[in-house]
Amino acid sequence: MDFLGSTKDNGMLTTFLSFSESSSYLMEPRFVSGFLHAVFLLVLFCSLVLNNGFGSVVTERLKDRRGFGFKSVLFCSLALSLFNLVLMSLSCFYWYGSGWSDNEQLVSLVVFLLPTVSWGVLFVCLHRCTDYEHRKSPLLLRIWFVFYLLVSCYSLVVDKREETVHVHLLVYDIVAVGGALLLCYVAFKKARVGNNNSNSNGGLEEPLLNGASTVGGGEGSDEATPYSRAGILSLLTFSWMGPLIETGNKKPLDLEDVPQLHDSDSVVGLAPKFKTMLESSSDGGDESESEISGVTTFKLMKALFFSAQWEILVTALFAFIYTVASYVGPALIDTFVQYLNGRRQYNNEGYVLVITFFLAKLVECLSQRHWFFRAQKAGFRMRSSLVAMVYEKSLTLSCHSKQGRTSGEIINVMAVDTTRIVNFSWHMHDPWMILLQVGLALWILYRNLGLASIAALIATILVMLVNFPFGRMQERFQEKLMEAKDRRMKSTTEILRNMRILKLQGWEMKFLSKIFDLRKSEEGWLKKYVYNSAVISFVFWGAPTLVSVSTFGACILLGIPLESGKILSALATFRILQEPIYNLPETISMIVQTKVSLDRIASYLCLDNLQPDVVERLPQGGSDIAVEVSNSTLSWDVSAESPTLKDINFKVLPGMKVAVCGTVGSGKSSLLSSILGEVPKISGSLKVCGTKAYVAQSPWIQSGKIEDNILFGKPMERERYEKVLEACSLSKDLEVLSFGDQTVIGERGINLSGGQKQRIQIARALYQDADIYLFDDPFSAVDAHTGSHLFKEVLLGLLSSKSVIYVTHQVEFLPAADLILVMKDGRISQAGKYNDILSSGTDFMELIGAHQEALAVVGSVDTNSVSEIAALGGQEGATGFDVKQESQDVKNDKPDTEETKRQLVQDEEREKGSVALDVYWKYITLAYGGALVPFIVLAQVLFQLLQIGSNYWMAWATPVSKDVEAPVNISTLMIVYVALAVGSSLCILVRATLLVTAGYKTATELFQKMHHCIFRSPMSFFDSTPSGRIMNRASTDQSSVDLIIPYEFEAVAITVIQLIGIIGVMSQVSWLVFLVFIPVVAASIWYQRYYIAAARELSRLVGVSKAPLIQHFSETISGSTTIRSFNQESRFCGDNMRLSDDFSRPKFYLAGAMEWLCFRLDMLSSLTFAFSLVFLISIPTGVIDPSLAGLAVTYGLNLNTMQAWLIWTLCNLENKIISVERMLQYASVPSEPPLVIESNRPAQSWPSRGEVDIHDLQVRYAPHMPLVLRGITCTFKGGLRTGIVGRTGSGKSTLIQTLFRIVEPSGGEIRIDGVNILTIGLHDLRLRLSIIPQDPTMFEGTVRSNLDPLEEYTDDQIWEALDKCQLGDEVRKKEQKLDSSVSENGENWSMGQRQLVCLGRVLLKRSKILVLDEATASVDTATDNLIQKTLREHFSDCTVITIAHRISSVIDSDMVLLLSDGIIEEYDSPVKLLENKSSSFAKLVAEYTTRSSSSFD
Repeated sequence: MDFLGSTKDNGMLTTFLSFSESSSYLMEPRFVSGFLHAVFLLVLFCSLVLNNGFGSVVTERLKDRRGFGFKSVLFCSLALSLFNLVLMSLSCFYWYGSGWSDNEQLVSLVVFLLPTVSWGVLFVCLHRCTDYEHRKSPLLLRIWFVFYLLVSCYSLVVDKREETVHVHLLVYDIVAVGGALLLCYVAFKKARVGNNNSNSNGGLEEPLLNGASTVGGGEGSDEATPYSRAGILSLLTFSWMGPLIETGNKKPLDLEDVPQLHDSDSVVGLAPKFKTMLESSSDGGDESESEISGVTTFKLMKALFFSAQWEILVTALFAFIYTVASYVGPALIDTFVQYLNGRRQYNNEGYVLVITFFLAKLVECLSQRHWFFRAQKAGFRMRSSLVAMVYEKSLTLSCHSKQGRTSGEIINVMAVDTTRIVNFSWHMHDPWMILLQVGLALWILYRNLGLASIAALIATILVMLVNFPFGRMQERFQEKLMEAKDRRMKSTTEILRNMRILKLQGWEMKFLSKIFDLRKSEEGWLKKYVYNSAVISFVFWGAPTLVSVSTFGACILLGIPLESGKILSALATFRILQEPIYNLPETISMIVQTKVSLDRIASYLCLDNLQPDVVERLPQGGSDIAVEVSNSTLSWDVSAESPTLKDINFKVLPGMKVAVCGTVGSGKSSLLSSILGEVPKISGSLKVCGTKAYVAQSPWIQSGKIEDNILFGKPMERERYEKVLEACSLSKDLEVLSFGDQTVIGERGINLSGGQKQRIQIARALYQDADIYLFDDPFSAVDAHTGSHLFKEVLLGLLSSKSVIYVTHQVEFLPAADLILVMKDGRISQAGKYNDILSSGTDFMELIGAHQEALAVVGSVDTNSVSEIAALGGQEGATGFDVKQESQDVKNDKPDTEETKRQLVQDEEREKGSVALDVYWKYITLAYGGALVPFIVLAQVLFQLLQIGSNYWMAWATPVSKDVEAPVNISTLMIVYVALAVGSSLCILVRATLLVTAGYKTATELFQKMHHCIFRSPMSFFDSTPSGRIMNRASTDQSSVDLIIPYEFEAVAITVIQLIGIIGVMSQVSWLVFLVFIPVVAASIWYQRYYIAAARELSRLVGVSKAPLIQHFSETISGSTTIRSFNQESRFCGDNMRLSDDFSRPKFYLAGAMEWLCFRLDMLSSLTFAFSLVFLISIPTGVIDPSLAGLAVTYGLNLNTMQAWLIWTLCNLENKIISVERMLQYASVPSEPPLVIESNRPAQSWPSRGEVDIHDLQVRYAPHMPLVLRGITCTFKGGLRTGIVGRTGSGKSTLIQTLFRIVEPSGGEIRIDGVNILTIGLHDLRLRLSIIPQDPTMFEGTVRSNLDPLEEYTDDQIWEALDKCQLGDEVRKKEQKLDSSVSENGENWSMGQRQLVCLGRVLLKRSKILVLDEATASVDTATDNLIQKTLREHFSDCTVITIAHRISSVIDSDMVLLLSDGIIEEYDSPVKLLENKSSSFAKLVAEYTTRSSSSFD
């Protein structure tokens, strides 16, 4: 091994050791350096002994551990120690091989040893210290760094003047000078950080300052974690993972079993630093309002690099060591073959070679394992920081920016794009490593084959150049694929949010086909992407063959003799060169994907924030006004010609009650939003003094306990809490619930009625004890009695001393106001007290007139209309009360059992134990029944056989040395080799094509199966399943199935076949290898089984802990206005950080577990390889053909890699297949009854009369929940109008849902025109009924698609419906008329307008039975009267069932049904019920009329 040159050639040894005189020897640079290192080592030892630890001296004034300075010192110390160790080891090997010539060599060895030890000790001491608070390095280190720089410069100058100096020595001097300069710079640089860190502001820092207990929660902990407290040996061998893996073997792991992250790895510590770095890199001026508005992809990359620079630098070092160590084997193969052939250079050369091979493998293994682990760790850190930034941005987005990016797209940025950054951490060093690997390969080839290596270089460059057009295509396909995925996820989010309305209308399959169409577009790009990947795979799997053919061909042309030792060394080199060439396509693909993702994240972070200067916040107590608006003009869209609010002027003093009223779309909600600072300001001023609390018109409820929703981050004060519950009429509701206020609310309050959600919202606002309260028409969602109670107890009671601005459509609440603002067309048309403005204008009089008209309807019902009573038949039949009803009531009045005491929303299901083989089988056989799988395996087997055959041919057909004659001529040698090479390349093309075809088909099938099953699942599934869980499967898991899992299966198959090939080749030379191989394989399998129990559960925990993060993100986006209004941004950022750490914890320890296993497997396979080598050198010369023995060693070099890779790919496959398992979970959800039952379809004219007959109806929402309707029996006569009234939560909406079979009855039946609705198909039922639901829903698209999604009607019919529902003029004003855009969830339309669109839908449909579920709750009285008039006019011959809180909406009904706690309390005509003054309905009407004429003074 000619590393340092020979003594005869005046090489390095001459420079080191040939010192003629003693005095000149003492002045040699190496001796001076050794002496200096010895002194430093002595000082370090003294400081350790005298000061009880190195920390008290060395870390006395050392920079913060996470700062650049400390990490640079640590990095340089380790690098210099390892550099000296490598130099010492190689010198030692050379001296041993050539025989120790004199004692001076031993002295020189000590001179090498001293720097190795001293820098190593410094590294260990620094690494073990924990107190790093100050900014300057200690005096001792600064003195040492200066001396080291001087000696390094002295060495460089002296060596350059020597004529015979070896190049390696100069490299050593240059490295030493570079390291010394860096160390001195760090030691003496001035502290520039200053006060920046202490004065940092923004949402990410706030949780740490204001709510440490909320944020920390123990997640990011300064306490020692298994990783942070591990010793050097434990870190090296990953033994710190042992306890967790052992726990995983004893029981299935839960999140509580997974240790916390150290503060340095927790988002709590990472996010503020990352934000500071991003802001400092984005400073383009002094724009105070948006520090990170100028984010570019480059600035984002820069901030990401500096946020994980230590990990990146250390992984770079490990990657470098790994690469160098991996080429030691190929460099020594020729020497090994010559040794076996009998040409030995010195005694015991064989054992030196074996030790060198083994040590190289050991270093390779250790460096690779730590490189991979730390790379993943860096990726987790970057992902956590990015998620925190994206989340914080979502809390500050302006309304205009939000309209441009839907929640689905934002969730994709958080869920998919940040994950890509983690994936890229595996490949971040590949670009420079490829250059290093190619360089080392060419050096080995040049040593063996001379100028023929140039052919190898040209072939390698050509192969890499071929990749560029494919790389560009891949980037374009990736971008298009992500855009298509965004569109699909956006649509999926909206559909899942509104699934109830889709099922009520019978539209779910139409919207499913829309999702399938979007997926088809996505699949188009996916297909191009995967087939392009197949071509790249073919090019690069064939590349090493092309390189070897080119190289050997050049040898023949140049007349370079081909000897088996040199050939095998070249083949081993090509095999290692395969790694960068195999990885290059994936690396380019990852770079492309990461670039696309970084572009998307950067563009998202660049979106406009809310204007911070819309509202001037006055100091509390510093002003005598609460709210003052002067000459303000505001608009949601600043570029619009007509602003939303114009010339607004009013003043609110502390304690004032201000009412805002006006017609639908007049700007009432926008006025409240402007006070919150949500609407961009064009001119004027808005001043607010004091804290605010806001109650939105559309309730925003977090999933979680009712108590947590009310407290909303405030500590529990029981007395105030009880008062709030009482004032909001919630006490009785909580008594009914099995868990009281500990009941877990489903997503968007799915298991609460509209009124309950609204009252919880009000309770949340009351509990905050704010100064200013903003109510956006909260009373419309509750019944008359509850509305009166809320107004008295809340506005006039608890809030009597507070400033309150309330929007209302109920005129009866206006007289109590100190100031009434009447809105019209975005202006305040009238302002003043109730009596003052009655006579001052027409707008207010119109509202009052409409109210009086509604009251007149109530008053006009007299008791003499006997004809109405007679028309109903007998009263007894109408009331429907009988003994059965009472007995049913008694039967249900029993205490809750354990079965009923289960929450509606359960924790997400996760399988436990090993992934069932059934999951693998289903995946493999999903595409074409698995027909392609045997062909894929066969193609890989043929490839492997042809590869081994070609290498075997080259080893056999070339001579061992020049003296031996070749068995075949050169032309035969190359023809056979090229033929075998071409055959193997064709096998790769077949395998790659078949694989992507099968993978693509499987992904398509799985997507369709899962989505079809989800869309056909009953509503109870959506009630109890947060959409985050479904979205997680539709985005992350689907991405895995699309782009990852096929290649995981491929990797397992390839590795198994390659491993069998390696063992086959090695056993040809020595069957004794099986003596070691079999126990090693047994030990490997045991380790794998021992590891997989913990790893599998950790992988499942990763999947399960991602859904809460996505769900919290989704909820935050929809409730950002409410969160901002309560100034709760910091708490929500803290919750996001906690959930982000909960997601990172299992990922971090999963990575640790993987490396724990791989390290042990690497050690075992290295032992197998070492045993084989010892056996080969132990047998006499001539017993084994040296060429075949060399071939065995060539393949054996990959044994540890292949064996570890097999277990790694198996474990990785099992971890990834969980995505398939989770998707199959939702592909087997129980389905609703059939949409159409062909054998029992109703007549085309059904229902002709519209009579609804309900008999003993019992309903519960889930088997484990109590009955909601408890034995209802009644009949709704055809063609009559029936009103359903009752307190909030009495079962009104449940009755309607049962009519549509959204909820299947537990008992009893419903017949429509004599047809039992349980016996016909769901679509036959739902498409024949019409409903205007409680929550008005519009979908993204156009006005036309919202009114007629099934495309059944003409434009004229649509215009007619719009005119009837009072929206015709509004739509005609818009430029695109029926094609006018509707944003996500109809956000660009007011709540009242959305309700009118729902009315338009039923006017188009003209069904015989129409249901109004509190359909006019969100409109003013005048509009309500118009709707009622429209319905009376166009549905006079239909059965109309109305649930309403306004008595005027039901008082003119033919029949009134009054429900109470799920049973019928009264059912009769309004006339009959009003006759009996003690009836509940009569009391309700009396209360309504009293309230309506009362001023609540």
